[in-house]
Amino acid sequence: MKFLQLFGRLKSVIIGMVHVKALPGTPRSIVPLAQITEEACREAEIYRSAGIDGLIIENMHDRPYTVGVGAEITATMTVICAAVKQTCPLLPVGVQILCAANQEAVAVALASRLDFIRAEGFVFSHVADEGILNACAGNLLRFRKQIGAEHVQVFADIKKKHSAHALTADVGVAETAKAAEFFLADGVVLTGTATGLEADPKELEEVRHAVKIPVLVGSGVTLENVKDYLDANALIVGSYFKKAGYWANDLDPDRVKRFMDHAGKLRG
Repeated sequence: MKFLQLFGRLKSVIIGMVHVKALPGTPRSIVPLAQITEEACREAEIYRSAGIDGLIIENMHDRPYTVGVGAEITATMTVICAAVKQTCPLLPVGVQILCAANQEAVAVALASRLDFIRAEGFVFSHVADEGILNACAGNLLRFRKQIGAEHVQVFADIKKKHSAHALTADVGVAETAKAAEFFLADGVVLTGTATGLEADPKELEEVRHAVKIPVLVGSGVTLENVKDYLDANALIVGSYFKKAGYWANDLDPDRVKRFMDHAGKLRG
């Protein structure tokens, strides 16, 4: 499996979030690009020192998000991602560009030598807080093929957080996962309803038994509940690693180390 080749294990991979500061042109942008890049690399080094299994870089501070992004975001994310990958060349590194800028993320991954992206709106249209997101799998994977980036894995959110799924209320989370698998996602990401809120362990089991591709948990994992998610192929952890467990705060090296030590014991 490509997942195993990338991460070296099939279960309980821990992926740390690097939430870059607000990028140029966004409402809360106050930090120069050079400083944003330096801070992202510093966080990557903290994660690497704690024994993290992988990283994902995200423009979480670019609130409020737009559906799709401008060239300035794609360009700056390329600079940041390339620097982080150079800082941690042996770690698997991915990127997510909010909101649903999935083709841009693939382009950034290719240019920065990254390994995967996290994609929103892969299958089944839905209403997000940014607006209506239409399913993108067909166009995204054709774009990936056309630019020669087929080695960049696509991990697709299903029943995505911060969204209303009334349009697909008759389609369960397992069926959504099956659709993503049928549409050639490399893995699916299960979340809670919002950033920092935990995914339902019962839904994790349901999805795991429904598909043969990797299943990742994408929100709400903490030191206290990580034991409930060890059967997932990977856990994307962001909020818990920040000071006081709040996503917008700076990374807390002690929380990262405690979590990784605890996860290491659980994983044997």
